[in-house]
Amino acid sequence: MTLPTQPNAVRLRIWRALKGLGCVAVRDGAYLLPESEVEKFEALADEVRQHGGTASVLNLLPRSEEQKAELLAQFDRTEAYVQWRESAVALVAALEGLGETDARRKLRGIEEDLRGLRRIDYYPGAAALQAQSEMAALRTALEKAYSKGEPQPRLSGDIERLDPVQFQGKRWATRTRPWVDRLASAWLIQRFIDRQAEFVWLSDAANGLQTPDAAIGFDYDGARFTHVGDRVTFETLMASFALDDDTRLRRIAATVHYLDVGGIPVAEAAGLEAILSGLRAVHASDAVLLSAASAVFDALYATPASHP
Repeated sequence: MTLPTQPNAVRLRIWRALKGLGCVAVRDGAYLLPESEVEKFEALADEVRQHGGTASVLNLLPRSEEQKAELLAQFDRTEAYVQWRESAVALVAALEGLGETDARRKLRGIEEDLRGLRRIDYYPGAAALQAQSEMAALRTALEKAYSKGEPQPRLSGDIERLDPVQFQGKRWATRTRPWVDRLASAWLIQRFIDRQAEFVWLSDAANGLQTPDAAIGFDYDGARFTHVGDRVTFETLMASFALDDDTRLRRIAATVHYLDVGGIPVAEAAGLEAILSGLRAVHASDAVLLSAASAVFDALYATPASHP
């Protein structure tokens, strides 16, 4: 596409339209969209020609899978989801000091921002799924803050609310050599659910893991608490025991989610991953590893929720 230098208003309008479509700029004047969006380019090409410019709509065929992957990577919206999540987290943190009208206005803005982002997310991945889940959690938080006593929507995946009183002094079983989700989940259990918890570490077996008698399994196939929909086990436990209103836990959950299954990057993720990797390397005992990792999660939880 080329356009005359004047009138400038036309050039600006076309540029804004291309940006609004979420195009990839292959080079100056050359823009890329999925083939399914060709009609959007056709309309813009007609407008360019009407104003004395030239425009062609062409099909691009990558010559290899590597080239295709490079092109698709340019449509990655992860950074945009990071920015969107910052707005959502800021609203949750500010709810206590906001009036209902202002809070609902801000919520509508955040919802519209997410809709706009999803309109140009032509190849959605884990970040998009996580954003939808966080949007639902934000709506729930707002309703709880301003509509006390109103019935709340069911949690995604039909996660049942449980009474922690019924889960005291239990044996909790999970896979041996725990990593981020299992370590964080075990810390959550011991810190917020069952302070007298005893942990059993299960070795992989050819026929799958078997939960010991009278134990409660977590984070493996067939366990009572594991991944549900887009939630990792840590998030499932939070939802099950009504801990998902805690903004500090939600910040930790976002980090655990990203390190376990991907999605929206979190600032603390690289540091937490490095520390837990080091602890895992120096502690052969799973019990000692959990004790050391729990001190890290205690420190993260102690950090104010507003900390960047």
